[in-house]
Amino acid sequence: MAKRERVVRMSVEQPLWRALTAYRLLTMVYAVLLFASAYRKFDQPWTAAGYLAVLAVWTLATWRKVAGAASCTRRFLVADLTVALVGILLTPLADTHARIAAGGPTLPSIWTAGAVLAFSLKGGWRWAGVASTFVAVANIVIHGGDPTRDTLHNVLLVWVASIALGYVIEVARASEATLARALEIEAATRERERLARDIHDGVLQVLAMVQRRGTELGGEAAELGRMAGEQEVALRTLVSSGLVHPSRVSRDESLGALVDTYEVEEPGSDEGELDLRSLLAPRAGSRVSFAEPGAPVPLPVPAARELAAAVGAALDNVRKHAGEGARAWILVEDWGDEVIVTVRDDGPGIPAGRLDQAAGEGRMGVALSIRGRLRDLGGSAELVSVPGQGTEVELKVPRGTTQ
Repeated sequence: MAKRERVVRMSVEQPLWRALTAYRLLTMVYAVLLFASAYRKFDQPWTAAGYLAVLAVWTLATWRKVAGAASCTRRFLVADLTVALVGILLTPLADTHARIAAGGPTLPSIWTAGAVLAFSLKGGWRWAGVASTFVAVANIVIHGGDPTRDTLHNVLLVWVASIALGYVIEVARASEATLARALEIEAATRERERLARDIHDGVLQVLAMVQRRGTELGGEAAELGRMAGEQEVALRTLVSSGLVHPSRVSRDESLGALVDTYEVEEPGSDEGELDLRSLLAPRAGSRVSFAEPGAPVPLPVPAARELAAAVGAALDNVRKHAGEGARAWILVEDWGDEVIVTVRDDGPGIPAGRLDQAAGEGRMGVALSIRGRLRDLGGSAELVSVPGQGTEVELKVPRGTTQ
């Protein structure tokens, strides 16, 4: 199951959708009144009246479609632009050539701009550029390829305004996503600090006391104290590392606000991404040091688990072959296009030819548990060992292949 936290914040684009709704209604009324004031000058006023009736019904029937980005679908945008283009192309049939040549308004008039602006709000400046270009071509066609200065002025104004608005919307969405992530990290940090206080006041103090008393009593109690000390170090590392799980954000738009639902992937789910650090940090202890980049290292859940299992196999080899007293270091690096995890120890190292000998004897720990896992992920596992100077295992996972 995914944990959800709802955060309500104002949306930059939602007021623009409301403004577009009002603009479409007002410009529809304006187009009807414009025709009513000059219908005697039309060659075929009934053609214009029929189109404007369709325009009015369409505008009233679809006003909810421009209430937000979710309801404004691509199919609706295409149909809406088609209504505007049909009105422009019908203008020469309904109006006189003299009025058109003089720069008279088309049948939909400035209502057409609303259809183009809807493209801007939905898809950004590229969609706006395509829609405004269709409108420009239609206006040039009805003027026989020789548009008036006013027509060119109006076409250019719609083209520039729609593209500028689309660009602003894209920037606003990127800023909102950054802000949402910052708010999420802030909330997670506050929760981590609260848990850290509770753990410090209870569990860590108990573990420290068990370690101290076990050392004083000796015998089996000393072993219990040692284990308690290792768990204390591991728990401190986990609490202080500030791990923040990546999340998916879904939006519910209403009344000018965005309700963002952050879905945090749990380790039991195979969907989404998982912070690799959350799987590796618990392996830290009194003899295992863990170093991470200080920021989430998201990987697809299966890939993160396999990579963590390979690290676990490398640490098992350290305990088996370097002895319980050997120290190990885990280093996580995120290079954007790939994730590198290095496991190093200060043991005696692996003698030359020992890995090939182990594979011949049927011991496939390195071949299957480490290299096999990385190979399945499209990555690689490099092992470097110098007798007397320890062993280093470098695990590389390219992000482009971790699906």
